[in-house]
Amino acid sequence: MEMSKRITGLTGGGSDGWDIFYRAREMKDAGTAVTELTIGEHDTGTDRAILDAMHAAGMAGHTGYTMFTGNPRLRELVAERVTARTGVPTTAANVLVVPGGQAGLFAAHHGACDEGDRALFIEPYYATYPGTIRAVGARPVAIAARPGRAFQPDPDEIAAQAPGASSLLVNTPNNPTGVIYTRETMEGIAGVCRDNDLWLISDEVYDTQVWQGEHVTPRALPGMAERTLVVGSMSKSHAMTGSRIGWIVGPEAAIAHLGNLATHTTYGVAGFIQEAACFALEQGAAFEAGIAAPFRRRRDMALKLLEGQNAVRVIPAQGAMYVMLDVRATGLSGEGFATALLEEEHVAVMPGESFGPAAAGHVRVALTVADDALAGALQKLVAFAARRAAA
Repeated sequence: MEMSKRITGLTGGGSDGWDIFYRAREMKDAGTAVTELTIGEHDTGTDRAILDAMHAAGMAGHTGYTMFTGNPRLRELVAERVTARTGVPTTAANVLVVPGGQAGLFAAHHGACDEGDRALFIEPYYATYPGTIRAVGARPVAIAARPGRAFQPDPDEIAAQAPGASSLLVNTPNNPTGVIYTRETMEGIAGVCRDNDLWLISDEVYDTQVWQGEHVTPRALPGMAERTLVVGSMSKSHAMTGSRIGWIVGPEAAIAHLGNLATHTTYGVAGFIQEAACFALEQGAAFEAGIAAPFRRRRDMALKLLEGQNAVRVIPAQGAMYVMLDVRATGLSGEGFATALLEEEHVAVMPGESFGPAAAGHVRVALTVADDALAGALQKLVAFAARRAAA
C-alpha cells in the first residue's frame, strides 16, 4: 500500500533540513562530547513554579476533555497580553488556544488556503514552513530576503508574486537570521496584503526577544486586523517548549472557523497544561523578561567574541535566540562548513541551506548553552573559519 502524495511529499522530495542535528545526536549517543548550537531549546528548562502549577492542576482533576477552543481564562489572559504588548484591542473571542506554534501555523494555513492555492513565505525560513503549507494542500512559494538587504524582505518582490495568491507568512523577530523587520518593511508588506487581498500569517513566537529596534506586529497597522492571523507560543517566552501550548489571534469570525478545525483535529489541549499556562501568564512581563535575559546576554557576548576578525561576518543580531554568520570567506557552503566543524571541532551549528537557498553560505548559531560553553564553541568556530579562509 502507498501513502498519500500529500504525506510522502511533505519535504518536497529532499532533506527535512535537520541532517546536522541528527548527526550531532548520533555522535553524542556514541560518546563524543558535542556542543550543540542547533535548536532553539532553552538550557534552563521550564521554571519550577510553572511545573508545580501543572502538577497541582493535574492532581486537582484537570485531566479530562477541555473546551476545544481553549480554557476561557487562558483565552482572556492571552487577549490581555496581546492588548498590552501591541495596543490592539483584543478579546477572548479573538484567541484560539492551540498545541504549540507549529499547530498554529498548520491551522492558520488551513484557514487561509484552499487546495492548490499559492501560499507565499519569506526565505530564509524556519525549516517547517514549506512542509506545513504542503500539508494543507497549498503550494509553497518562497520569496527571498537577501543578504545584501540584511535579510529584510523587499515588498516589491513580494508584490510581484502576490497576484492570485491566498496568504503570506512572515516571521519577525526572525528565525534563523535574528533580524527584526523594520516598520518600513512591515508597512510595505501590509500594503501588498491589502492591495492583493492576502491573508497575512504572522509568526511572532520570538516577540519577547527584541534586542535592538522595535517589533512591529502587522495586526496593529491600518486595515490589517481583519486580515492578519498572529501565531504565538509560550515555548520561547516562558521556556515551555515541551508543553506544546500556543495560540492564534485573529478576527472573531476566523477564530470561530478555526475552532471548528480544532474540534476535528487536536480536540483541545490538556487541561493541566492550560492551567499551568494561565499561571505562567499571570506572572507578567517581568517574568518573560527574565526568561529572555540570558539570550540578550549571550548575544552581546557573541558579538564581542566575533569582533576583530574577518573569517566570519555577523548578520545584524537584533532579536531571537540565534546569531547568523556569513561564512563565505572560508570558501565553504553553509552545509560544508557545518559538517566539517562538527566532525573536526565537535561543534554543531545549523547550515543556512536548511532554511532555504537565500541563506546559502551562512550558518545559524543557537545561543542555547551555558555562557562558558558558548564562548568556547564560538572560539573554536572562529579559529576553524580562520584556518579555512587562509588556506
